[in-house]
Amino acid sequence: MVMDMKEQTRLFEMAQAAAVNAYAPYSKFKVGAAIKSNTDKFYSGCNVENISYPVGTCAEAGAIAAMICGGDKKISEILIFADSKELITPCGACRQRIAEFGDNDTLIHLATKNGIQKSYKIAELLPSGFAEF
Repeated sequence: MVMDMKEQTRLFEMAQAAAVNAYAPYSKFKVGAAIKSNTDKFYSGCNVENISYPVGTCAEAGAIAAMICGGDKKISEILIFADSKELITPCGACRQRIAEFGDNDTLIHLATKNGIQKSYKIAELLPSGFAEF
């Protein structure tokens, strides 16, 4: 089910605000993510870099951690905002995270300063992801 415009606006504003707070002193590339859970609660996260590059945290992972901490376990939709002119998609690890806490129809909205530019179902971005055994 697709969100109404009010919910999309809320996700966009939350992700954009999260990006402002991102800790990105090395790449200078700030990203924010916002989630609507299946219980209609909203969560956000931002990227947090570390001088030891591989141990940084993506915005999507931060938003998912906030969702889990808030007591929810299922993503209904997620919006990823990049403070750039070009769209970004989640990295492979975050695609798997989104799939784990969503389902094949979970929507991923990609946004820039100009608003939501494109939306995908997770199954389109991760067609052969790991599944529970």
